[in-house]
Amino acid sequence: MKTLIKLFLTLCVCTVLHSPSADGQKKKEVRHALTTLLSEKVAQLMEWTSRRSVIRMNGDKFRRFVKAPPRNYSMVIMFTALQPHRQCGVCKQADEEFQALANSWRYSSAFTNKVFFALVDFDEGSDVFQMLNMNSAPTFLHFPAKGRPRRADTYELQVRGFGAEQLARWVADRTDVMIRVIRPPNYAGPLLLGLLLAVIGGLAYLRRHNLEFLFNTNVWAFSALCFVLIMTSGQMWNHIRGPPYAHKNPSTGQISYIHGSSQAQFVAETHIVLLFNAAVTLGMVLLCEAATSPLDIGKRRIMCVAGIGLVMLFFSWLLSIFRAKYHGYPYSFLMG
Repeated sequence: MKTLIKLFLTLCVCTVLHSPSADGQKKKEVRHALTTLLSEKVAQLMEWTSRRSVIRMNGDKFRRFVKAPPRNYSMVIMFTALQPHRQCGVCKQADEEFQALANSWRYSSAFTNKVFFALVDFDEGSDVFQMLNMNSAPTFLHFPAKGRPRRADTYELQVRGFGAEQLARWVADRTDVMIRVIRPPNYAGPLLLGLLLAVIGGLAYLRRHNLEFLFNTNVWAFSALCFVLIMTSGQMWNHIRGPPYAHKNPSTGQISYIHGSSQAQFVAETHIVLLFNAAVTLGMVLLCEAATSPLDIGKRRIMCVAGIGLVMLFFSWLLSIFRAKYHGYPYSFLMG
């Protein structure tokens, strides 16, 4: 009899627990708990952002605020290695641009809790790098408010560069949040321009009675040549895209100065191309001088040999760079 009574009571309790009213109450409690948790997470992120535009995260913070639900905000995170012993010069440059972007958003009149910017340093969150199978830095990832990151949520650093303006356009594509990058005033450019104008004005004043140098064709030819070499080496592309100076492989430590794609370049690459173009130009000038100079035959022969050597060597290196970037290019200057 007692066993039957216990069984009856158990069935009654189970019926009450699994009744529609009980399920509805549980759902309300779960929703309330999730809402409370989300409010706490957003409040904590807003507090951190009020102190520093870029939130520094370790493994625990990343798992709680980025990986774990609920989340109704996007996270733009830079994975980097800023410690001096890592010797990542590109990371420092990228960090400055990322800070400029985050500050522009933090102090914007349109600032909301829709997007937060964060940073994970390898020495503070190596477990995060392992979790994401990440082996290079700097890397920018966008974690959307809903769902998992897609391929487009990984920023193409080698193609776009790490300039704050380029990052802002990428953030706008992923989050629909428009950020106008505002940089602190830089007086270096106007000061250098003023100094240059002062030097030119001073020279013109000192030579005011003899301005024949203004009509010197060699001066104008050299100035035009310098301008052409600068433009053809890709300096304007660097100014627009803001690429890194070089790339260091974090696994092997090998530094690459030439980008392996025809769609991007490094700053060091433009310097190398400028140097090679200048050497080829110097070789051609020596060849022309060897043919037209009134010097004795011995010096003209030396100039001719030097000119040929410069043209052949540096033009061959230029073609080697071209072949490295445009895979399958069949020609080279020096055939081995």
